[in-house]
Amino acid sequence: MEKTDILSLKLDELEALLVEMGEKKFRAKQIYQWLHVKRVFGFEEMTDLSNQLRLKLEERFCIKRLFIQKKLESSIDNTVKYLYRLPDGNFVETVLMEYNYGRSICISTQVGCKMGCRFCASAIAGFVRNLEPSEILMQIYETEKDSGIRVSGVVLMGIGEPLDNYDNVVKFLNLVSDKNGNNLSLRHVSLSTCGIVPKIYELAQLRLGLTLSVSLHSADNDRRSEIMPVNRTYNMHSLIKACRDYIDKTGRRVTFEYAVIDDVNSSDADADKLASLLRGINCHVNLIPVNKVKERSYKTARSGVEQFARLLNKRGINATVRRTLGSDIEAACGQLRRDAAGNN
Repeated sequence: MEKTDILSLKLDELEALLVEMGEKKFRAKQIYQWLHVKRVFGFEEMTDLSNQLRLKLEERFCIKRLFIQKKLESSIDNTVKYLYRLPDGNFVETVLMEYNYGRSICISTQVGCKMGCRFCASAIAGFVRNLEPSEILMQIYETEKDSGIRVSGVVLMGIGEPLDNYDNVVKFLNLVSDKNGNNLSLRHVSLSTCGIVPKIYELAQLRLGLTLSVSLHSADNDRRSEIMPVNRTYNMHSLIKACRDYIDKTGRRVTFEYAVIDDVNSSDADADKLASLLRGINCHVNLIPVNKVKERSYKTARSGVEQFARLLNKRGINATVRRTLGSDIEAACGQLRRDAAGNN
């Protein structure tokens, strides 16, 4: 019999399985706290359980660990990038970032990505599969274990499109915020999407309290379709309508991510279009210098990004330039996995 991935189980699911095994319901909470509070990843270490129960757990369940394949530490800003090897031999990337308010972690939700955004390295090595809730969660637990640091914020902005792995991502959000376990407020979680419109509506209905970050990158429909193929299915105007619904349902401001690319989306006319599109929406624009990817020719200078921010602010749009972290260790997502996959 295939073992059950215990770290992907919510507390009520674990309770049901323990009762089915003939155990008392309260045992599930003990086990759950060993896993999510004490972070013990071997059943033999759960010392307040009987030897018989620990053996039964070993027979029925598995704990999926991640393994550090490569670790890069920035000498500039204390950013740490992990390349994690999954039990099946695939790789994902995780980045630990330092801010004035604490440490945030950027995690992956898929092995590869289907979306094909032209400026991103994540899709270059190809899409393989979705990550299970435990594999998303363990990027946090393994990084905290290695670094000795408790993260204060989580960003779902690594490899993969979170809303393309919707069910597993929502279950991860339930696990990471469970008061009986990790107990992280979802107000400290940001989910980044390229714009899968139906899932934005579904997410809004859940009213989870997290921040929705939408990768926009152009206010021109045709240009956005060129650099972000998802726009051919869910165009920009349907995306903005979904974002308005998210704001109305949740009361949360939406962040629009905008990678400024020389000679592509950085002109005065682009600023006019973006300001017209977003005017009146409770939002913030996060401007990003486009990441250097060796397979792509896109480039930008930070001075150009700062100039674009000034153009937007003059037009009444709240825009700031995102601090670039880990530039000396290729902290942008997808680059380590691409190289690792190419070597296998």
